[in-house]
Amino acid sequence: MSNALPPLHNGHAPFTLQELFRDALYAFEEWDAELTEPIVTFEGRVVPISSVFEAMRQCDDIVPMNIVGAVTERLTKPWEGEGPLDQMTFSTAARVMGVLVRKRLHATGTPDIVAVAVVPNERRSRG
Repeated sequence: MSNALPPLHNGHAPFTLQELFRDALYAFEEWDAELTEPIVTFEGRVVPISSVFEAMRQCDDIVPMNIVGAVTERLTKPWEGEGPLDQMTFSTAARVMGVLVRKRLHATGTPDIVAVAVVPNERRSRG
């Protein structure tokens, strides 16, 4: 199955992928611990939030401050960045959120979901 999300370009994510990251973060915030992993939609496709976080693991773009706050409030230790003004990259945020998703899935006994595909009904011709 091909990746349903747009690729990074030299470590930079298209704006649509950055918006999807934000949507995935909000879905995580709304996640009821008794339910399975939240999903978001991208171009009509259903995507688990862990796939969005995985897609951003190599992104060098700087995270907007409102997203930094949403990520750092979940950390057990204070955030100390290594960049100018302690800026956080999407790569760092994605890695943190990926770990948090896996912890939540483990705590609820839900298996990790790697990817979800939506396949349209097709008539198959027999040859």
